Amino acid sequence: MASREGRRHHHHHHQNLVPLAALISKEVRSEKLEKPTVRYGNAAQSRKGEDYFLMKTDCQRVPGNPSSTFSVFAIFDGHNGNAAAIYTKEHLLSHVLGALPRGLGQEEWLQALPRALVAGFVKTDKEFQSRGETSGTTATFVIIDGWTVTVASVGDSRCILDTQCGAVSALTVDHRLEENVEERERVTASGGEIGRLSIVGGAEIGPLRCWPGGLCLSRSIGDMDVGEFIVPIPFVKQVKLSNAGGRLIIASDGIWDALSSDMAAKSCRGLPAELAARQVVKEALRTRGLKDDTTCIVVDIIPPDNSAQSSPLPKKQSVLKSLLFRKKSHSSNKLSKRLSAISFVEELFEDGSAMLAERLGTVELSGSGHGTPSLFTCAVCQVDLAPSEGISVHAGSIFSTSSKPWQGPFLCADCRNKKDAMEGKRPSGVRVA
Repeated sequence: MASREGRRHHHHHHQNLVPLAALISKEVRSEKLEKPTVRYGNAAQSRKGEDYFLMKTDCQRVPGNPSSTFSVFAIFDGHNGNAAAIYTKEHLLSHVLGALPRGLGQEEWLQALPRALVAGFVKTDKEFQSRGETSGTTATFVIIDGWTVTVASVGDSRCILDTQCGAVSALTVDHRLEENVEERERVTASGGEIGRLSIVGGAEIGPLRCWPGGLCLSRSIGDMDVGEFIVPIPFVKQVKLSNAGGRLIIASDGIWDALSSDMAAKSCRGLPAELAARQVVKEALRTRGLKDDTTCIVVDIIPPDNSAQSSPLPKKQSVLKSLLFRKKSHSSNKLSKRLSAISFVEELFEDGSAMLAERLGTVELSGSGHGTPSLFTCAVCQVDLAPSEGISVHAGSIFSTSSKPWQGPFLCADCRNKKDAMEGKRPSGVRVA
């Protein structure tokens, strides 16, 4: 468990005792006051018709409670056809929400989100593959709840954050074999072969690809005709914005092949979200022409009153870069006040491991009470298991020395097979018609 929990940083407040009713009404008031406004826009130019996107601002953590609203924005860039992109657009959100325990408060819900995102991505992939269609898709999936932004991503559709101070940071990692050394090592260790296409005369052309299948991504949803070491396990990052807010730019590689993160952010500063998205697409086409589907969503997370935005901003980039991601910590109040004048971002969670056991963590069996998933449910596909059926996600893995094989979470036999295949522990289930 250490690997996962170690990356979440906890923060404790010591308060004088206050009557509960007073605390609750204060909570409700500050929720109302505090919640930022979300404004968004999108733009796209299609060449192959394989890019899809999702924009939903009326999701509710607690069904029927409008103050528990959160927003979802996502981009799916399909390849080898559009079936996987369409399927993922239609099912990923419900699979993620289905993996979340019921009845959690906002704080616990946000803490449970990274694990639920992993389960939802894997379930979507497994279900789509069972349909026997061969296409695949990237998925960059963004959940905004208040000031907290959680991003889960496979493939190379990127999400970046631009803050008031002009420091731009990536909230995703590109899963491209060409650029990502760690992913290349993981794929070859699991039995994949990596190389370029060669043409007559032995000249090699194009990006690095993985065989079987010839895909240049190392993670995706779908792609049943490539090796199973191409995994659907997402890189997940969760950050909390300062009360100055920020802008997210989520786009398919049609944008990022033409523009760097900095160029994209600079090209649309000062424009409202709708115009900003159009401007980013325009800029990408101006630079490179329409070589690929080009899709962009811009989301502005805006303070309730814009006073925070008018504070004069220091210009020193180096200082800002180091302040941009500040780990949760017990900082003195004075420092916090000074920092909140600048847009710093608090990093709550980050994990990109491709090992399912690490990502699902452990579930303690003692008094499985509030907020723990029912004990004998498959952690990925959420089917109920008879006590004799569940195989611990930790059984027989490299973790079996440190954790007990009867400790949850549990997987059904089907998901256990998928886990082994993704880790290269059984012959790849390549089924080519």
